[in-house]
Amino acid sequence: MIRKTATKTTAKVAKAAKKVSGGARKVAKVVAGDGELVILTGMSGAGKASALKALEDLGYYSVDNLPLELIPQFAELVRQSAENRRAALVVDVREGSRLELFPGILRKVKKVLPTRVLFLEASDDSLVRRFSETRRPHPMGRSETVPQSIRAERKRLDPVRNVADILLDTTKFNVHELRAHINAQFEARSEEDKNLTISAMSFGFKNGVPTDADLVLDVRFLPNPHFVPEFRELTGKHPKVAAYVQSFPQTEEFLKKTTDMLEFLLPHYIAEGKSYLTVAFGCTGGQHRSVSIAEEMKKRLEGVGYRVKSMHRDMPR
Repeated sequence: MIRKTATKTTAKVAKAAKKVSGGARKVAKVVAGDGELVILTGMSGAGKASALKALEDLGYYSVDNLPLELIPQFAELVRQSAENRRAALVVDVREGSRLELFPGILRKVKKVLPTRVLFLEASDDSLVRRFSETRRPHPMGRSETVPQSIRAERKRLDPVRNVADILLDTTKFNVHELRAHINAQFEARSEEDKNLTISAMSFGFKNGVPTDADLVLDVRFLPNPHFVPEFRELTGKHPKVAAYVQSFPQTEEFLKKTTDMLEFLLPHYIAEGKSYLTVAFGCTGGQHRSVSIAEEMKKRLEGVGYRVKSMHRDMPR
């Protein structure tokens, strides 16, 4: 599928929109869930270009920087299309002050087509480092420093962030990890997958709670392998560490009760239309206990038919 630039696409969308507004054409009835629009937005340097490319590779018709005012018309065209039933477009700070109109436009779009807003963000330090590495100017302009531009961009993007369906922090991601995350969340799923992808994530509280976590569970009550010399340099993925963590009765009780809770919650999330859930398990450093628990929870949920992937944010590589 060929990626379109805003310049080429705007004229095409505007021309086709006139035909749509005429009302003469008979529109085929859309089956619920048969089409989808993903609006990709967020901070400059957070990975929007890589995310858009990943969506394009999944079969989404991809458009970069379509003017806000044309999004409802674009959604209508996607709804009627026989070929491009899934589309993705980027909305970012290049829209300037018009971003204040985004919440109202989004409400109109959601009446036309199922729509999700994915907002990518990252820490200030990470964004500053990425701009330094690429040596590209910040889109807010050259008159301010990069940190000043980042703060101004966050403020300008507030109206968009407040209505986002998915907030994804890419601070710890490389390009390949971001692509894997997008693939897991947006690739077409069969009924056998129960229409829900679950991410079992481990993290260390000393590095902060993941901003994209839906459920956060603290496993610091479990004995810490860090204080066992032979385990200190290993991770929770090592069989000996995993066996140690799971050897305690409180671990088994925690796993059983957490599994029971999730088996109760997940069908209700699916019924409400949720397609992606991140369950984060945290310990002190994100190396031993949380890693072992996330891996074991992945096995248990897969055993009852859910699609699960494990992610370890702070585990040493």
